[in-house]
Amino acid sequence: TYKHLPEDQWKMTFAKMYEQVIKDNPQFLAIWDSWELSNIDPTHTKPYGRYVAEFWREGHQIKSNFSLKSMDGDNADYARIKRKAIDCIENPYFYSYTGNEQEQMLMTSLIAPIIDNNKFIGVVGVDISLERYHPIITQIKPFEGSYAFLVANDLQYTAHPNNEKHGQSLLNDYELTLNRFSAVEKIVNGEECSFFAPDINGTNSFFIFTPVIVGKTGTPWSLAIVVPQATIISQANKNFTISLIVGIIGLLILSTVIILSSQQIIKPITAITSILKRMAKGNISEDMKLAIQSDDEIGEMANALNTTVAGLSHKVDFALNIGKGNLDSNYESLSNEDILGKALLEMRNSLKKAKEEEDIRKAEDNRRQWANEGLAKFAEILRQNNDNMESLSKSIIRELVHTLEANQGGLFLLNDDDPEDTHFELTAAFAYNRFKYKQKRIMLGEGLIGACAVEKKTMQLTEIPENYVEITSGLGKSKPTSLIIIPLLMEDNVLGVIEVASFNIFEPYQVEFLERLGESIASTLTSVKVNIQTSALLAKTQQQAEEMAAQEEEMRQNMEELQATQEESARKTGEMQSFIDALNNSSFVIEYDALGYITAINDAYLDLLNLTRDEVIGTHHSDKLELEPEKRKEYDNIWNSLRIGTPQKQVSKFVVHGKTFVFQETYTPIKNDTGEVYKILKISNNITNLVAGN
Repeated sequence: TYKHLPEDQWKMTFAKMYEQVIKDNPQFLAIWDSWELSNIDPTHTKPYGRYVAEFWREGHQIKSNFSLKSMDGDNADYARIKRKAIDCIENPYFYSYTGNEQEQMLMTSLIAPIIDNNKFIGVVGVDISLERYHPIITQIKPFEGSYAFLVANDLQYTAHPNNEKHGQSLLNDYELTLNRFSAVEKIVNGEECSFFAPDINGTNSFFIFTPVIVGKTGTPWSLAIVVPQATIISQANKNFTISLIVGIIGLLILSTVIILSSQQIIKPITAITSILKRMAKGNISEDMKLAIQSDDEIGEMANALNTTVAGLSHKVDFALNIGKGNLDSNYESLSNEDILGKALLEMRNSLKKAKEEEDIRKAEDNRRQWANEGLAKFAEILRQNNDNMESLSKSIIRELVHTLEANQGGLFLLNDDDPEDTHFELTAAFAYNRFKYKQKRIMLGEGLIGACAVEKKTMQLTEIPENYVEITSGLGKSKPTSLIIIPLLMEDNVLGVIEVASFNIFEPYQVEFLERLGESIASTLTSVKVNIQTSALLAKTQQQAEEMAAQEEEMRQNMEELQATQEESARKTGEMQSFIDALNNSSFVIEYDALGYITAINDAYLDLLNLTRDEVIGTHHSDKLELEPEKRKEYDNIWNSLRIGTPQKQVSKFVVHGKTFVFQETYTPIKNDTGEVYKILKISNNITNLVAGN
């Protein structure tokens, strides 16, 4: 597919497919792929670097990420998978998709290579939680006192009756024992092995390890069953005693038959005796029926035995089905005197009734636990957000939609700031997709929201009025199946209304939960309103006091600053005038703009040049300069440096009226308030005599 579609298109196609797969398979924690860049990007020539698409569960959301990895080389795990290019199951590891160590869980990854014409293209993998196997392992108790555990190829406990063992190494408990029986290599290679040894509790037990092969991976896991040695011996002794008693009875019957029967009936009696011996050992099967066609006592005995075998076979099948949990299996009694059959039926009915009662009890416990956890969660939300109505409203409606597994909801609060205009306002709305209410302002008694507020009773609808509310998803718009509206009552006063819409019918226990929650929300809303009003009054009073103090302080500072500014301005004006006079008397001064044009010149310079100010102002610094290319470049660099604020110094030679002058020139950039150079001051000093003396 990736060869025949544009890159963006096949990447989007696979991304949609992965998102649907993880939605349809709740047992998957994440699904991801990795593509070698050298196979999908013709411009990528390095043997490493890959494009990765990841989808994972975080709460009730499916999150995704697309990135480039291994751009500086493959890590060890990926290099191993890439080198083997076969299906693999990773050793267990702890990981959290949120980065929170407290949310880490034990998981593994199932990875399959993407091969095209025997060439490694990349991999696709899924992450699954190993915590689901703990209850399964806990229930595996084939014998009294026995237990089971599951270990990965690296001998980590993957599932164990003791949760604390998960992720620990089997060698921590049994290293000496496993080495003594050379069992480590067998377990790693996927071979069966068994031995007698003390378990971690010091009980002499029988250990048996059976390989668990996952697909075509080369790293088998192993299921271990530990049976106390005393249990095995007890069961063997019990079976031996029963067999011995039945055997003795069989021998007595056989001896009596031999004495009373003639030589002609030895063969059928022998056959019957053989069947009885097998039955004495607990062996029941259809092939035990006898094909004896006679009307004498032997025939009647054979028919009775055949009926017994058939009846016991049906009873065995019935008991096995019950043992497998198939409590709907049917069994027809052989007669009214079929005591064993009736006992089996009574046992099935009792188990069935017990299971139904257990299911009802579990359902009630789950509902009760769900309600208690929900109320506790909302109590924390109400406690944390008791000073901000908007934040509180959003937290309440968002958590409520998630808790009820609904599709959208809204919280309407009573606005009675204006006694002449009392109405309900939509303060928070939440949905899994984009959602808008038809109205955000509802008067008392208007529509379903207003009617609920007037009646002060919960309203639950399964026939939603047309165009009342719609649930929007990527597939379009649909009308919800169920709508529930509850008033938020505090001492018989309605403080608000909650409306929740869902594609599922709200159960009675959910309605009861909503009504109980409404009381808590109403109580908190009352406190929040009081807190907000009190805070607003305090803030307003404090603000007014601070504003008055600030204004007084500002006026005082302005007066001080004005006085200081006037004094400083007068001082600097005098200093500056003195400096300018001294500079004009001792040096030759010219001012240029940023482009190099003369904007000012002192009288000393004009007298030297024997020119008027009008003849000089507006001329360029480079006028009458004839520069070679190399000198022109150096000249431009000097002026570029000046424009960015870098002072320059140079020695220049001039011939004025036939007399040669040498000047030491200093160019100083002058900046404005914004830091930009807007003029350049050149101060020249006559060093002709100094140069002539040297």
